[in-house]
Amino acid sequence: MDTRTDAAALLKDHRAAIDRLDAILVYTLAERFKQTQAVGRLKAEHGLPPSDPAREAQQMARLDELAKEADLDPDLAKKFLSFIISEVIRHHEKLQR
Repeated sequence: MDTRTDAAALLKDHRAAIDRLDAILVYTLAERFKQTQAVGRLKAEHGLPPSDPAREAQQMARLDELAKEADLDPDLAKKFLSFIISEVIRHHEKLQR
């Protein structure tokens, strides 16, 4: 085998792994949003505010530690969680209406 063929085979393997991980991320995110929708309904039923800044700060700190343990850039992890939290709050606000 030449190096191009070897590289092509390795690339194919890496891409297959990435595709599997993408599927895991999507299904995990879907499950997370099912849970946050339940939280949003509970908050709406009991007149609780759509956001919880103390909980969000705890989650950011927790995610920072997890990212470091996983050897992932903590800033990337925080950006990802910030996006998710903003979407969750948006959904909770919608449920309050």
